[in-house]
Amino acid sequence: MPWQEVRPMDQKIRFISDYLNDYFSFTELCFRFGISRKTGYKWVSRYMVSGSLNDLPRKPHTSPTQTPPEVVESLLKVRDRHPSWGPRKLLWRIEKDHPDWELPAYSTAALILNRHGYIKAKRKKIKRSHPGQPITPITAPNEVWTADFKGHFKTRDGLYCYPLTIADGHSRYLFSCHGMLSPLQKDTKAVFKRLFREHGLPKRIRTDNGNPFASNAIGRISRLSAWWIRLGILPELIEPGCPQQNGRHERMHRTLKYETTIPPAANLKRQQNRFNRFQSIYNHERPHEALEMRTPDEVYEKSDRQMPTKLPPVEYPGHYEIRKVSKNSGIRWNHRRVCVSQVLAGEYVGLEEIATGEWDMYYGPVWLGRFYEKTMQIMDQYGKFERKKMT
Repeated sequence: MPWQEVRPMDQKIRFISDYLNDYFSFTELCFRFGISRKTGYKWVSRYMVSGSLNDLPRKPHTSPTQTPPEVVESLLKVRDRHPSWGPRKLLWRIEKDHPDWELPAYSTAALILNRHGYIKAKRKKIKRSHPGQPITPITAPNEVWTADFKGHFKTRDGLYCYPLTIADGHSRYLFSCHGMLSPLQKDTKAVFKRLFREHGLPKRIRTDNGNPFASNAIGRISRLSAWWIRLGILPELIEPGCPQQNGRHERMHRTLKYETTIPPAANLKRQQNRFNRFQSIYNHERPHEALEMRTPDEVYEKSDRQMPTKLPPVEYPGHYEIRKVSKNSGIRWNHRRVCVSQVLAGEYVGLEEIATGEWDMYYGPVWLGRFYEKTMQIMDQYGKFERKKMT
């Protein structure tokens, strides 16, 4: 039998040992198989002793630095008595009871707890990336509104104040500076609803990635931004950690902080009076250099898009497949359920087929991601898959 026809490694070694004296020298055999003589002798001797070439166990014969069994047992017993204690507290308790023991490091104690199932792995959260810097030009009023929560602070009565500021990107007209006790979606939506009825609707609203303007759901859509989309307003997010991309708004915050919060007022009501006074001066008296020394009130004009009395439905082209997102955040597709987003529960999404088994998913004009029938998963616009398919 020619040596070239021998395939598995154990057969090759058997071939070498059986035909070593009949055909070739050992050096020539090792050369033909592309191994060193040292490796060849090792394989042959292992085969002669054990009759096989199975991998040897990698466990060391001795482990001088291994944690003593009594320390491990004591560590687990203390953890059973105190389930919420971490490695540092557990070792502190053992050291109190056994001061003569040599205890392991904190990291080693954590590994022991993990090995015995006392530490549960945390569920990994989806971390969305970002599509990039917003590049929408701002050349006229109501093209882009800007909104943000200025850094919260405490009034002198000890309560936190979260100032919600909303302005027009072109004219710098400050629509609202509303002090809130918390940045809740419900309260924020009420402020926007009042401004939309008073000033009309903008084309876009530029914000950061914080709550309630954005979320970690598919497309980073939040309940507030989904409401904007229903009204025909496109949400626009700056990149995380890049406040300069909303520089006009941040510059206004600098003046707001200097004139109204240093020092803070006695309570939220008096702080709101300061905000109202600042808003009036900022809009009607303070000239702006970027506006050729005109005030924002002289430049701003109300939007011709009025706030509708009834929230309009989301419309899609006729060739789209329309699916309603159920309360459990999924849509039905070929008698199976596919996870979309809890944020869009009760809303309708549209799917456009772009290839066999591949669909682009939209919420109104906003592209959410690509749905793959083969895996029953959705890859969003930032390259992240939604959770596994729901059956």
